[in-house]
Amino acid sequence: MPQLTYTIRYRKVEQVINLYINERRVGDVTILDLKGRSRVGGNTVALHKSIRSLVLEKKILILFNLAGVTYIDSCGLGELVASQVSLENKGGEIKLVGLTETLRELLTVTRLLTVFDVYESEADGIQNFDQVSKIEKPQLSFV
Repeated sequence: MPQLTYTIRYRKVEQVINLYINERRVGDVTILDLKGRSRVGGNTVALHKSIRSLVLEKKILILFNLAGVTYIDSCGLGELVASQVSLENKGGEIKLVGLTETLRELLTVTRLLTVFDVYESEADGIQNFDQVSKIEKPQLSFV
């Protein structure tokens, strides 16, 4: 009797478990494009170090693009809040853009939507920074 051989093919689905941070600038605004998962461990440390470096460089207007973030745990949320407080103490602020429906629900349930300004588009977020910085910056005048 002939032996039958079956080939089973499967597709491996991988989850992104790291948080990747890409920094870019538009005028005075630093945009951090985040991709992956913000969770306990090295990811929140990397985000914390990024924010601390930006503050030391006097880059205190930060727009987080969260469109590529698939998951945020409580430590990741805590790091966002801590970053907001640190920047406010230095005269800056954080704004959020690109929230997925899941992240929007999470921020609603945790009531963090009241802590952050959230925008649908990057252009709206940047424009709001420009308006705030123009109002708050003292104007030089010569008499």
